[in-house]
Amino acid sequence: QVQLVESGGGLVQPGGSLRLSCTASGFTFSMYRMSWYRQAPGKERELAAMITSDSGSTNYADSVKGRFTISRDNAKNTVYLQMNSLKPEDTAVYYCNAERWVQRYWGQGTQVTVSS
Repeated sequence: QVQLVESGGGLVQPGGSLRLSCTASGFTFSMYRMSWYRQAPGKERELAAMITSDSGSTNYADSVKGRFTISRDNAKNTVYLQMNSLKPEDTAVYYCNAERWVQRYWGQGTQVTVSS
């Protein structure tokens, strides 16, 4: 059974930091490209950050470049998203995504709220 379980979301003040984690099971994690997507209220889901299976390449949305860092630990089947200098516009549900060829898996999402 495939599972992606996100954790680490919560309420944080503007300028603060959070670290999201996503732990995978039920598939060969090391063979999958991993991404974090986010969906704000009333908006479409968008890609925030992506990392290749071997951590050789990363990609970020322009809105998070320089503030967010994606990383992974294939030994722990876990992908991380370190979020610094958070802004109110970062408020969204953050989803973990695993992709390889036509296979695609999603987590249930974790809420991040940036507010004073």
